[in-house]
Amino acid sequence: MKFVSRAVVMACMLAPAALLWSGSAQAQFAKPEDAIKYRKAAYTVMGTHFGRIGAMVQNRIPFNAQQAQMNAEIVEMASKLPFDGFVAGSNQGDTRAKAEIWSQADKFKTANDNMVRAVAALNVAAKTGNADNLRAAFGQAGQTCKACHDDFRRE
Repeated sequence: MKFVSRAVVMACMLAPAALLWSGSAQAQFAKPEDAIKYRKAAYTVMGTHFGRIGAMVQNRIPFNAQQAQMNAEIVEMASKLPFDGFVAGSNQGDTRAKAEIWSQADKFKTANDNMVRAVAALNVAAKTGNADNLRAAFGQAGQTCKACHDDFRRE
């Protein structure tokens, strides 16, 4: 049953990615609001599963290597999705995205790439089954999230 649940979650998460990989990101969104909804949904999934790992590394819940691995896999996959949702015109509306995302696009891309790499390292650490490895990688990934939020997200 756990395998089915995991497979269903991964399939649901990969479907939007498949749409993006089939053409340009701009073509995938009929309206800028759709891009905003897409990236917010991806960040919500990523944040939820990152938070579950955080609860373990902060000893708020018992460490469970299998759960840590599952959550880290989802976080890594979801980390690759939001960037494509920052299309032209999606700086207006229900978003906390700062204008600097577009005016400092290279810096934003670098911040995004740093996060994706750190989250991949988190997934590798989770696969070791070692809570200390996970804790160290979690801290590094969290720093990349904070750096991007500080520079590119309104509160």
